[in-house]
Amino acid sequence: MVLDELRDLITRHARAGVTSTPEGVHVSLVEEAGPPATSTTGTVLAVVAQGAKRLALGDRVLEYRAGQHLVASLDLPVTGQFTEASRERPALGFGLTLRPAVVAELLLHPTAREAAVLRHEPTAPPGIVVADSSPALLDAVVRMLRLLDRPRDLPVLGPMVEREILWLLMTGEQGATVRQLGLADSSLNHVGHAVTWLREHYAEAVRVDDLAQIARMSPSALHRSFRSVTAMSPIQFQKQIRLQAARVRLVLDPRDVAGVAHAVGYESASQFSREYRRQFGAPPAADALRLRATAGTAGALG
Repeated sequence: MVLDELRDLITRHARAGVTSTPEGVHVSLVEEAGPPATSTTGTVLAVVAQGAKRLALGDRVLEYRAGQHLVASLDLPVTGQFTEASRERPALGFGLTLRPAVVAELLLHPTAREAAVLRHEPTAPPGIVVADSSPALLDAVVRMLRLLDRPRDLPVLGPMVEREILWLLMTGEQGATVRQLGLADSSLNHVGHAVTWLREHYAEAVRVDDLAQIARMSPSALHRSFRSVTAMSPIQFQKQIRLQAARVRLVLDPRDVAGVAHAVGYESASQFSREYRRQFGAPPAADALRLRATAGTAGALG
């Protein structure tokens, strides 16, 4: 069975946590469910071989388990936790970084046009989706992982399998999310400009009209497409980034709540504390001390 071989390959190559290669292949082994943790997705395909995981993005909750996969076409702030993982039966996963240039190259192939893959999408697709993995996709993933046993062949044959995996995703049920990753003028790409600006300038005040100019969209189109892609408004997205940045800063110095609030863009420390507690379930200083106690360093958030 394909899933059995996938589990064996991941178990053999994954250390506790995540192991990655320069080619953008990732394998993960997690032995405990643990509490919800904040992170960012990156642009990635994630296939579950064993266990289950839950992600929250804005008001959207996604769950996926063995035989299913998640695709993220933007680097989005999420809260996630493994819901099925133990030392006896760890959660096992495969990841592949999605490269827009490869998607764009595939979209130029005549077969893409013949298959009507390169078509206008009426609305911006979600930036993150979950779907069942087809036998063909799982087979390609297994062949990619077999190459980890042949490091000399991986740089040569890996890109071929990568193209196969991307093609299967692009032509699958949730293919719009992957296709728009390779279209320079897609709604997803325009939203991506806004997301990048918010990530780099999260501490700055921003008006939606100015953000729309950055995204090269009308304010109404930006608001509609941004929510479709991220499940949040631009202002809600900025708040998520601010709170995640604050959490990292507070692990380094849990006593300076007011200073951290100001550094990430809040004018009111009390508002910051309310929103932080709502997001992470504890006041800023208490949450930071708990993280320091369990991890010892800011690396606990990685």
